[in-house]
Amino acid sequence: MATQLDLQEQEQIDALKAFWNKYGNLVTGILLLAAGAYAGYQGWQYWQREQGVKAAAIFEQIDQSAAAGDAERAGRLLGDLQQRYASTTFAHQAALLAAKVQFEKGQTDAAKASLAWAADKGSDADLRTVARLRLAAVQAEAKQFDEALKTLDAAKSEGFEPLVADRRGDVLMLQGKRAEALVAYQAAWAAMTEKQDYRRVIEAKLTALGAAPAVAAAASASASGAKP
Repeated sequence: MATQLDLQEQEQIDALKAFWNKYGNLVTGILLLAAGAYAGYQGWQYWQREQGVKAAAIFEQIDQSAAAGDAERAGRLLGDLQQRYASTTFAHQAALLAAKVQFEKGQTDAAKASLAWAADKGSDADLRTVARLRLAAVQAEAKQFDEALKTLDAAKSEGFEPLVADRRGDVLMLQGKRAEALVAYQAAWAAMTEKQDYRRVIEAKLTALGAAPAVAAAASASASGAKP
């Protein structure tokens, strides 16, 4: 004679069978999709690691070429890195390295191309901003002043505002726009703290323009403390 427990168990089994008959295919499909997604994720992770290792090896060669002043080899290796591992951080950092030695060896167009690529493809905003700061300097050196200013307009990474303003001042000075350059340098100086060593460089530029910040601050304090 079946007990109450036996009947409850049979009811649960029958309910499970009914559920499986109705939804079994769907559940199986979901499990297969989940398993496929996990396997895909694991495969992606492995592929990413492999890409990083291979890109790092080429980056090391570019670093060695740059240190040796071999702009030609650095450029060739960078092209290979861009073609095969363009999405890696190593490729973006390598572009900055290659551009430096290219510029030093007088390969201005190649340096601009390397920096423009890093500015466009950089893996993070800071790297893209660094690339734009350097690109603007190379463009200004080539007397492409309008292009340099446009490049700086796109350099918007937070925390780089003083350096962008300083570089803008440099470009404006090369253009002969002394008053506008002075405003840019003053903005750069004001945005930096006393603990930042580069602030003294900007202060020297302002002093050369007859607008030393320390003198201006002293004059302002004297004026504010004067009695009517």
